[in-house]
Amino acid sequence: MSISLSETAADRVKSFLTNRGKGLGLRLGVRTTGCSGMAYVLEFVDELNEEDEVFESNGVKVIVDPKSMVYLDGTQLDYVKQGLNEGFEFINPNVKGECGCGESFNV
Repeated sequence: MSISLSETAADRVKSFLTNRGKGLGLRLGVRTTGCSGMAYVLEFVDELNEEDEVFESNGVKVIVDPKSMVYLDGTQLDYVKQGLNEGFEFINPNVKGECGCGESFNV
């Protein structure tokens, strides 16, 4: 079981945490929504929950709850810039399909 961040994504998260002035790491999760069923959730973590799984990748702690881990195992988080657009990109080997708008996925 693992979750990883590219060097670019890790640098971006570190920058956000520094600007924020606090935080243990980044929570990666999923929620039910969208036309394909699930969407990714990213948020900063100030406190761990007892059941959280913690991974460290390129100097950043990635925190995942057990329910989300089923859908996220093996995922790599990258940060990409394409023209005027930039943002996190999820490379998830568990995804079987995505909606047309790219906002949700199914497994």
